[in-house]
Amino acid sequence: MADPLSLLRQYSMQRKQIIERDNNIIFGEFSWPKTVKTNYVIYGKGKDGTTKEYYTLECLLYLLKNIALQHPVYVRQAVSEDVPLVRRPDRKDLLAYLRGETLSSASIDKSAPLEMPTQVKRNADDTLEGPSKKPRYDESASKKLKDQLAMKYGHKGEGSSLGTNLKQLSDELTTNKIAEIKKKVMSHRRTRIKGETGEDGDRGLASFADMESDKTKEIRSRERQWRTRITVLQSNGKMFNKNVFAILSSVKAREEGRNSKPMDQHAMSMRPGLRVPAQPQVPYNRYVQENYRAADTEGFNIDTTRTYTDQSLKSMMTGGANPKRAPIPHPQVPRPAPVVKPAPQVAAVQQQQQKPGKKVSKTPIIIIPAAPKSLITMYNAMDILQDLKFVSTEEKRAAGTKRENDVLIQRRKEGGLTVPYRVLDNPGRLTNAEWDRVVGVFVMGQAWQFKGWPHDGRPVDILSRIAGFHVKWDEVNLEKNIANWAVTVIPLSRTKRHLDRAALLTFWEKLDRHMVKNKQHLRF
Repeated sequence: MADPLSLLRQYSMQRKQIIERDNNIIFGEFSWPKTVKTNYVIYGKGKDGTTKEYYTLECLLYLLKNIALQHPVYVRQAVSEDVPLVRRPDRKDLLAYLRGETLSSASIDKSAPLEMPTQVKRNADDTLEGPSKKPRYDESASKKLKDQLAMKYGHKGEGSSLGTNLKQLSDELTTNKIAEIKKKVMSHRRTRIKGETGEDGDRGLASFADMESDKTKEIRSRERQWRTRITVLQSNGKMFNKNVFAILSSVKAREEGRNSKPMDQHAMSMRPGLRVPAQPQVPYNRYVQENYRAADTEGFNIDTTRTYTDQSLKSMMTGGANPKRAPIPHPQVPRPAPVVKPAPQVAAVQQQQQKPGKKVSKTPIIIIPAAPKSLITMYNAMDILQDLKFVSTEEKRAAGTKRENDVLIQRRKEGGLTVPYRVLDNPGRLTNAEWDRVVGVFVMGQAWQFKGWPHDGRPVDILSRIAGFHVKWDEVNLEKNIANWAVTVIPLSRTKRHLDRAALLTFWEKLDRHMVKNKQHLRF
């Protein structure tokens, strides 16, 4: 059932016009008297045994009309017009509800009796729009336009005016023939787009065209694009067939190129439009110069291995008859192949693999703070990281749990698999090979935590290579350094222990992404 308060809120949010007529307030087809009571309780009423009183519809509508006025000015104006007032404590909450900023209000009494509305019957010509919104119809301008069109295209006096003021131009163009031509022009004038050149005629036609264009603009302004789930997925500015087909053809050509046999070099050169791959350039070798004798001499008969030591100038000029010396054979010395240095992480692993009799460990290492104020310590590290449930350090100490230097946790994955992770809080005793297996660190927010670490203990460089995490209570403010570092914050609730699992699962998700990117040689 429609109630006046809900309809007033709906019309206020949609900015529809509310009509006041004959002490009635009309919302479309529903009408109520101005003095009808809504179900919004007046401030201070209905408490301490007093009866409940409600605001009237006229009171609330008057507040919406004068919403821009300050409350003292609104009170004086309402008193002068004999309209009930909205009390100041109710003003903010009531306006927020009527504007749609809040869905409900505590002052609305849903059990209050409501008055039934009256149906409003309207004629076809009766509209809810006021007279100011109706387009004005200028009868004088319309009549003037009709007169101009009648004078231009009408038949009044056409026959009598055709033969007057005409003169015979020649024997062929007599007055009768000129009258027929003029009559023909006048009969076809209505089908022309452009009218006669005249100030009144042009202005009348222009005003008529302007009226039509205004109506068209008004209709076009109300149009809305029809959008469905199919039209949203359609793209008019992007042609996918060219791009997708080009990618598919390139993939197909690549696959066919792998499976096909290598073609002969001569056959490839004979195929039109096919580029022949360039021959690799042979590096320089001082011991194989004999292979380039013909190319180096450019066709001249020059012995590149002959010497003119202990010979006269004449014999050198004439060429001499001395027998050619046999070339001294030189052994082929192979050039050493270039040495490719492996990456630092891979080099550390290879060094460990080259050591005989020692197996390389692939267990990832997680470092936690040694400070007693940290939420994660060696006492509760297994409960937090393995069981995904927070247990405080005080509870573990009270239960008699001993502190271990190293903790080996077993992470349970899908399919019943478990992956070991090593957790410690004293990184000072780690070797270079063990530092390569450090994948995560829990930080407290102080830079001194990284003292004695690699990279000169710079937190920014360390956290760019190791995944950083920070555990805190959800109501505690975040440390300034934590906000500036590349650290994943894991907030926990003090009382809601059922939310621990979802919060701590983010730790393993972030750690897996980091290891896939940077620590693929480890077990995870």
